[in-house]
Amino acid sequence: MYAVVMLTSRFVLAVFVLAPLARAQPFVDRTADFGCEIGAGPASWGDVNSDGWPDLYAGGAVWINRGGKSFDRFEAPGNGLIADLDNDGVGDLISLAPPGLYRGRVEEGSVRFEPIALPALPETVCRGAAAGEFNGDGLLDVYFGGYEDWGKQVTYPSLVLMSKPGPAYEVEIISREYRARGVTACDFDEDGDLDIYVSNYRLQPNVMWVNDGRGVFENRAGALNALATSEGFSGGHSIGACWGDFDGDGRFDLFAGNFAHVDKRGDQPKSRFLRGLGAGKSWVFDDLGTCGVWYQESYASPGCADFDNDGALDLYFTTVYADASFGKKNHPVLYRNESTDGGWVFKDVSEGSGLEGLPPTYQAAWADVDRDGRIDLVTAGRLYLNSTTSGAHWLELRLQGDGVKINRGAVGAQARIALPDGRVLTRQVEVGTGEGNASSPILHFGLGAYAGPITVEIRWPGGSTRALTGVAVDRVMEAEFSPIDAGAK
Repeated sequence: MYAVVMLTSRFVLAVFVLAPLARAQPFVDRTADFGCEIGAGPASWGDVNSDGWPDLYAGGAVWINRGGKSFDRFEAPGNGLIADLDNDGVGDLISLAPPGLYRGRVEEGSVRFEPIALPALPETVCRGAAAGEFNGDGLLDVYFGGYEDWGKQVTYPSLVLMSKPGPAYEVEIISREYRARGVTACDFDEDGDLDIYVSNYRLQPNVMWVNDGRGVFENRAGALNALATSEGFSGGHSIGACWGDFDGDGRFDLFAGNFAHVDKRGDQPKSRFLRGLGAGKSWVFDDLGTCGVWYQESYASPGCADFDNDGALDLYFTTVYADASFGKKNHPVLYRNESTDGGWVFKDVSEGSGLEGLPPTYQAAWADVDRDGRIDLVTAGRLYLNSTTSGAHWLELRLQGDGVKINRGAVGAQARIALPDGRVLTRQVEVGTGEGNASSPILHFGLGAYAGPITVEIRWPGGSTRALTGVAVDRVMEAEFSPIDAGAK
């Protein structure tokens, strides 16, 4: 079911009692059935042709979703992200290697991509990027993380392509010292602008670029306790991170994924959860450690989603290689968030999930491919459809900006749903997660046993808000920014 909702009444909380849920959660490889040869590089979901179905950019192609039943392949440059850069309702491409932008054209069901003219870019090697309205002008900007050439002992610059009307772009070099891998953005401090978290390799500290609203960034990772490291180390081998409200308190948290050798100083920094403590604690993060994520040396790119629809965000975490560490081969792992009460306990549920024993990969991107309310996964070059039969309820939210005050894809918007048990579920529209991946911009909420109706509170980029009340569940819903939102704070 698909509906357009334009409501403005304020937020209301009702209290009910939740029933227990079934937990079975198999994933089924449907790659051949959907006719897609994805390849092993990064994967990114987005809506290229603006039909409400998630399309996929991976392996030198864009795969257009035909009603959740099949994909059509169209040539595209390399790998990267999908984002509507010019607010024309058509998805454009952000190429990682080499960094570049490509304008999407949709004509009679066909899709093609044309290079966008850019100023001269400095030489760089990029493995992760993120798009967002960094300077608040209604047009998307792009942050490219600069990595390294280990043989030459060169660290490449990280840079921002800052949009101007036209659109045109100016190049700003942000850093020349960090070996960036994953890049992901979030307005974690709820001040109306996107901040950027960069996962840095070679035991370098991770970076939290806090935005002043004009696209000017200050690294405050140390002050915010967001370095994702351990005592005796300035930083870890971070490959990717993902934002998510893992404890259902309405605030964004971080999971930082660290590759970790055994070091003569002790074990190198492990992967860890960073809990956002909110405005009352000056937006500092509490480093909670592993929370059940067991040690593998070669962990790589994480991605979070509520795969069992119980309202708690779960975690999928890939590996770089399969060599044994501590007598156990390295494989990607599916972790279920066991704590619908915010207790921060994650359990390995890979066995029997359909995802057990997968090969090494950097690919981890979630989307509800067939819009049945069960979120699916692309990883290791395969498309896995979610076939759970738990009966849990859900809502999916497709947000759109007006293309003037708010970018057309609503990148940077946040949505919150209060559940009767006191949890406040929070999701954001993001372009960039893990290392070089992107999950669907259609926001997915698992609601457990609660059948609604519900209230959805939307915070648009810039800070204006809207409350949608009396919303029925178990459907895909659309909400558009309108002038009445501009005055609502």
